[in-house]
Amino acid sequence: MNEVVVLTPERILEVTEDVLRRFGLAKATVVDVARALDVSHGSVYRHFPSKASLRQAVAKRWLDRANAPLQKIAETTGPAPARLEKWLRTMFEIKCKKVSEDPEMFQTYLTLAREACEVVQAHKDRLVGQVAHILSDGVKQGVFQIADAQVTARAVFDATTRYHHPAHSDEWRDPQTPARIDALLALLLRSLEAPKKR
Repeated sequence: MNEVVVLTPERILEVTEDVLRRFGLAKATVVDVARALDVSHGSVYRHFPSKASLRQAVAKRWLDRANAPLQKIAETTGPAPARLEKWLRTMFEIKCKKVSEDPEMFQTYLTLAREACEVVQAHKDRLVGQVAHILSDGVKQGVFQIADAQVTARAVFDATTRYHHPAHSDEWRDPQTPARIDALLALLLRSLEAPKKR
């Protein structure tokens, strides 16, 4: 074993993902991760005190990667309706891409996410916050008329669940899904519109 290796949490998480991909969630152990890093399992435990904490960190890392492009859209400027539509379409695309590119890892991450309830809740809260930010901008721009940006953001998030929640991933391959998404987004955007001034 190479105990002079400089371990960082990020390096451990990278290797953990590789180990999960190789062995699967049910069989992967901290010892497997340590072996892949060429260190003792105690070295891994110095950064992550338990297998559960390591798994939560892997789930958080995955969710953070999915969140990055959405955060970027939320922070841009420009017309709020176009940003909201882009944000929602990007969220749907990210989920569909993960399912189609690597279905086994998607299932692994889905299981990890179910175990890491606090991590998932924090992720959802961040997403709702991003939508609320866009909605607030829309109110300032005079294009959206809503009473409470946070409540409305949660409603938008809930209304689109079928196209972003992993429990519905089997439906995403349906050929009608793109048309349904278009119809849903058109309906949502119309419902948020401020009345036109005459």
